[in-house]
Amino acid sequence: MAVALILGVAIGLALGLLGGGGSIITVPVLVYAANVPAQSAVAMSLAIVGVTSIAGACMKWRQGLVHARASVLFSLTGIIGALAGGQLTPLVRPSVLLVIFAGLMLVIAGRMLWARKQEDVPAAAQCRPWRCASAGMGVGIMTGFLGVGGGFLIVPALMHFGRIPLKQAVGTSLVIIALNSLAGLVGHLGHGSVDWRLTGIFSLLALIGMFAGVQLSRKVSKEKLSRWFAWVVIAVAIFVLIRNRKVFSEPW
Repeated sequence: MAVALILGVAIGLALGLLGGGGSIITVPVLVYAANVPAQSAVAMSLAIVGVTSIAGACMKWRQGLVHARASVLFSLTGIIGALAGGQLTPLVRPSVLLVIFAGLMLVIAGRMLWARKQEDVPAAAQCRPWRCASAGMGVGIMTGFLGVGGGFLIVPALMHFGRIPLKQAVGTSLVIIALNSLAGLVGHLGHGSVDWRLTGIFSLLALIGMFAGVQLSRKVSKEKLSRWFAWVVIAVAIFVLIRNRKVFSEPW
């Protein structure tokens, strides 16, 4: 459990530093370090990431690093998608859910390692309603289904579809992650038990990590951090796949 608590701080640290990423390790940490059932871990992950992202979003808002229009467009459709995605989780066996989750981890880590260096874009935002709303819906469904905030998808989507500068995209993503995560949690509440005490402990630790991450983000290269974090994500994904390897010899 001590390892799980240390990793709880790492969840917030990743969110504060990178505007995402904490949620991708939350479910494996809860399942394998805190012995939480997979479906319950998805719901708890949404609560932890949601609370932590709210704190980070407030800090970024005060710094003027949140784009209001993009937050609204992504969040409105993202909430609908998260509520729908939350209904899908109980339909999938826990082992299959974890394998899908590991696959997503590898995709995200691969993008972090081999994508071109993210360069800032002009501040003239062009968050067109249809494009931003569609992107928000897709991320929302993934959030509700797998318990991930989607920060590593939201940040590039904000930059690509909304032409929003990187630093502002990171702040805006925290607002969207918070709303999507809380909506996804609502979609999960009727499908399984949630250990609220453990959720509260992890949320507190993640908040500590979040505040530290926001401070460090001003001093550390985001590109280097992303690459180091990507290798951590790959290692966790391989571990999850090994633990659930029997799935590949069974009918899904």
